[in-house]
Amino acid sequence: KAIPQTNKLLAKLRHRLNDLPRKGRIPESMRQTLLEVVKSHENEYGYVDYITLSGSILFSAKYVTHFEDLSKETFSNRIKLADYDSKGYLEGVDRVQMDYKLLFEASKKHSNVVYLVDPPYLSTDVSTYGSKEYWKLRDYLDVLSVLDGTQYFYFTSNKSQIVELCDWIESRTSTGNPFAGATMTTTSSRLNYAASYTDIMIYK
Repeated sequence: KAIPQTNKLLAKLRHRLNDLPRKGRIPESMRQTLLEVVKSHENEYGYVDYITLSGSILFSAKYVTHFEDLSKETFSNRIKLADYDSKGYLEGVDRVQMDYKLLFEASKKHSNVVYLVDPPYLSTDVSTYGSKEYWKLRDYLDVLSVLDGTQYFYFTSNKSQIVELCDWIESRTSTGNPFAGATMTTTSSRLNYAASYTDIMIYK
């Protein structure tokens, strides 16, 4: 529902960033101008999609959820060059929002279900998930119960070390490995010139 107003905000920012090089650092003077534009937009509409906005004016892999956090960041010109268009995006899709455990309980009686499991990385800030707490080890391991006897795509990275942890548990205890019999694929991803990691998808 907020896409039209997000497009309006991005158009205002795009106009001001037109003469700056792509993916380059935005000068402090322009940064202050952009902050004023964002704040004015928020005052007018009462809402800004800060996570989407982050993808256009913050460095890769950086994101914020409030204006106060945005005002502390260094800006980069990664402005989206075209408007967002969601026409038909959720056509035929029923969207529900609930704790994954409740959703799993409600759906596991069906045989034609495939689970897309994409938990946050271990010990990372999960404020964008609506939680003020960190994703604890117990929570991370509880997610694995979704994999037991189901069809799934599980997403993680080498940052989480969950694959190594499950291998260790299997070799040291009588507990089985939830990834046993699954297929793993990997791809290298780069955050910036100095940081990279490996994305992992495990499916069964």
